[in-house]
Amino acid sequence: MTHLLEDITVIDAATYLAGPGAATILSDFGAKVIKIEPPGGDGYRALAGGYKVPFHWLLTSRNKHSLAVDLTKDAGQQLLHELLARADVLTSNFMKSQLEKFNLEYETLKALNPRLIVAHISGYGLEGEEANRRAFDVTGWWARSGMMEFIREPGQTPLPMAPGMGDHSTATALFGAIMMGLYRRELTGEGSFVSTSLAANGVWANGMALQGVIAGNDIGTYRQKKGWPNPFSDAYPCRDGGFVVLAIINTQREYPQLAKALDCAAWLEDPRFSTVAAVMKHRPEFRLAMNEAFSALTYAEIRDRLDHAGVTYSRVQPMADVLTDEQLRANDIVIETHDPGEGYELTINSPINVREAPKRAPQRAPDVGADTVAVLQDLNFEASYIQELLQAQVIFTSQS
Repeated sequence: MTHLLEDITVIDAATYLAGPGAATILSDFGAKVIKIEPPGGDGYRALAGGYKVPFHWLLTSRNKHSLAVDLTKDAGQQLLHELLARADVLTSNFMKSQLEKFNLEYETLKALNPRLIVAHISGYGLEGEEANRRAFDVTGWWARSGMMEFIREPGQTPLPMAPGMGDHSTATALFGAIMMGLYRRELTGEGSFVSTSLAANGVWANGMALQGVIAGNDIGTYRQKKGWPNPFSDAYPCRDGGFVVLAIINTQREYPQLAKALDCAAWLEDPRFSTVAAVMKHRPEFRLAMNEAFSALTYAEIRDRLDHAGVTYSRVQPMADVLTDEQLRANDIVIETHDPGEGYELTINSPINVREAPKRAPQRAPDVGADTVAVLQDLNFEASYIQELLQAQVIFTSQS
């Protein structure tokens, strides 16, 4: 066996990012992923706008095979059923009405293939009045979870999130659910329905703060009234541009080390700043003092001083610098593709590793229907049947 999941066949019928992202992780470990697309392609392809490189598609559809099929036709649904009878996993994010329209309800699929793992992503969960509400990660993961409200400064309009931020975390959760389903199948011989939602992952991501609300400590409301409550976990400017962010948890121990590292040991003699308790009573003045201290130093000077002092921090890194970050490259977080095409010399690795099960090298994402005929041939569909579907415009190739 070359790759851990090379005997697993995945039908990726999900659209956009969260569901397909789970299939991407499966593909990294060798699974054969057949990307089901409508004749015009997944709507996710269009998100690059007029930019010449479909960068988002290259990331999420690497290692996949594109099969273009018209699921609005009975023959297209029949073909998908035949594919699912041969598959191990189905990913989808269809709403209930779409599942009914395409004959993809779980009971139907379970009867078709009792060993199939049906993996589903929804916006807000499968129950309740909003089970059929459409969502993207900015609505279901970011806004609905409380995070969008929590991170804003007092009086500030809530900020948007990074593209795909919630989708990628939800994709990782669905990958875990799929692997649980496969493990259960090993134990019982039976398939299962596994699911997650954007809302569930957003609320889980914000779980620490929300558990505080449950306990009576609503730090989001407190922040809106008094500003960010902890100057020891805030960002400060560097003299040469950019910012560093602190993550000082053991403040009793690290605060004196920080003060000395910044050549500000006098803080420890100032009644306003002499103790952590005093600092917290004089946060506005202390933040101004911290800003002044940090902004007098270059990032390199700050890095050397805080490293020597044992203070936990990070540079607030511009995105372009992430790609050349030696630590990230050394750990295969950003990897080379060795692809000769434009705009794809690097890609972002999925975040799960198994030392004894290496991942496959990333392969460029396919054009719409690029693999339609080859996929069906590999799965032993009759040549006459394939030709019939092509002539009836049920399936499409990239040359169609």
